[in-house]
Amino acid sequence: MGKKKIDKKETWQNFKQTFKYVKKHKVRFIIYAITAVLISVIGVIVPYLSAQELLAITGADFNSLEHLAILIFLLGGFKQGVNYLNFRVADKVYITISKDIQIDLARETLKIKTQEIEKNTTGLFIDRLTGDANSIANIYGNLADALINILTNGGIIITIFILNKFIFGFYLITSLIKLLLNQYRIKVFYQNDKKIREGREKNVGLFSELVRGEKDIKVLNAESSFLNNINSSFENLTKQIEERNKTNRFLHSALGFISETANLLLILLAILLIKNNYLTIATFIVLYNYRNGVSSLFNYLSYFGEFINDFSLSSKRVFEVLNSNKFAKESFGNKHLKHIKGDFEFQNVGFSYDNKREVLKNVSFKVPANHTVSFVGKSGAGKSTIFALLAKLYDNYTGKILIDGNDIKDLDKDSLRGNISIINQNPYIFNMSIKDNFRVIKENITDKEIIETCKNASLHDYIMSLPEKYDTVVGEGGVNLSGGQKQRLAIARAFAQKTEIILFDEATSALDNETQGKITEAINNLKKDYTILIIAHRLSTVINSDKIIFIDEGKIIDEGTHEELLKNNKEYKKLYELELKKAR
Repeated sequence: MGKKKIDKKETWQNFKQTFKYVKKHKVRFIIYAITAVLISVIGVIVPYLSAQELLAITGADFNSLEHLAILIFLLGGFKQGVNYLNFRVADKVYITISKDIQIDLARETLKIKTQEIEKNTTGLFIDRLTGDANSIANIYGNLADALINILTNGGIIITIFILNKFIFGFYLITSLIKLLLNQYRIKVFYQNDKKIREGREKNVGLFSELVRGEKDIKVLNAESSFLNNINSSFENLTKQIEERNKTNRFLHSALGFISETANLLLILLAILLIKNNYLTIATFIVLYNYRNGVSSLFNYLSYFGEFINDFSLSSKRVFEVLNSNKFAKESFGNKHLKHIKGDFEFQNVGFSYDNKREVLKNVSFKVPANHTVSFVGKSGAGKSTIFALLAKLYDNYTGKILIDGNDIKDLDKDSLRGNISIINQNPYIFNMSIKDNFRVIKENITDKEIIETCKNASLHDYIMSLPEKYDTVVGEGGVNLSGGQKQRLAIARAFAQKTEIILFDEATSALDNETQGKITEAINNLKKDYTILIIAHRLSTVINSDKIIFIDEGKIIDEGTHEELLKNNKEYKKLYELELKKAR
């Protein structure tokens, strides 16, 4: 097994990057540091006083004993008060640092290119958003606690050195042996921890898929195979954890054996020293009682390494999302448009999701502002891809896409996405109340506006039939709503945004004919004020469009009005007649 040392330069860089979160809470951190120093100072003083107290007991010096007892009591009471303040401030700092890191991670995750998200598991990002962010926030508290204990137990070491140099030397040698073995244990432990975390990411992703896709898993009768997949993943992870823990337990046992041996040798050494008048029995009792303090000192020195290992691994995983080039981020231009008219153009646009099979091939078309244009064609023809490119969810295309004559690659995010709404065939509904689903996309929206848009989307009457009405929580992914209700809620959200360009991607596919008729009417009412693009399999929903673009295998085959295509395009006419036949 290859040994991989901690990269000190990288660790120091990680500390510098994470310290910016600490600086936000400078006052609290200063209070925390002051209380930590006070605790450490008391920790240095009390062991020495305790040693003197024990010697006073064995020497029957009751006058000194009384004064020492009162002094230790006062210091102990003061320490408890300082401890309370220290813990309160530490908790506050930890919670806020963890929150700040998670918010930054969430923000940067949303900047990652769509194709990067698609090729990784959700577990990868969820585990970093939660576990790794907390590990980073923990480091300052853990290191401070370790430092307090090292300084406290350092007082014991000083006391031992003062009382007897031989015992001090013995403790030093045996503790160094245990420290070196423990450092080796930590190194071996963390060599496997990165793989274990990656395995956990995969499992989190699988459980996420299970929850999100539970309906499809059931109707596809795929419970057994999906659970087998989870079981196989867990078995691999379990083997890695068992191997790590097996080595860890063995080295722990070796450390325990060394400790037992050291205790025996300590007794034998003490007997030898007492016989030769280098040590009194009273002093040995004090020194023997301090053996745990010595062990604690070297344990906390080991924990330093453990904390740094954990911090380094978590930081690397977090900063891969925040700062590195591992996950490609979206990029936008600097050009800002206060207002757009809404006309756009595709100029010889080509695109491939996998750099192998072209989904779009030299696609060119124009859409004037405030016109309604529909795209029809077989599944997989490239219709939805046109919408994704217009919203710049993917930017690795050839050719140009223009809005109001401006290349979308030159526009800033607000100019582009702030002026486009997309309603997908399977829209994502947030696990919030109906009202909050609107406030996610428009913070200042009023209740009146929400009700108005829901009425336009033929959803208001259904919402009013619910016990909590607009405060009803819809469940993850809108699980408590039917497919049609989810589509209507997504349509209502788009209406509420009032963007200049509205894209309907099979947005009425799950609606019954009556509701579809109402939504079509609502869409028709938006005409002349908005640029509207519609993708639909049912041609009856697009016959009133200003223009219909017929796409097949990534190419534009024909375009024109419904009447023009019926007259000039046999394939379009065939599709329309087939639909009429089904409707009879």
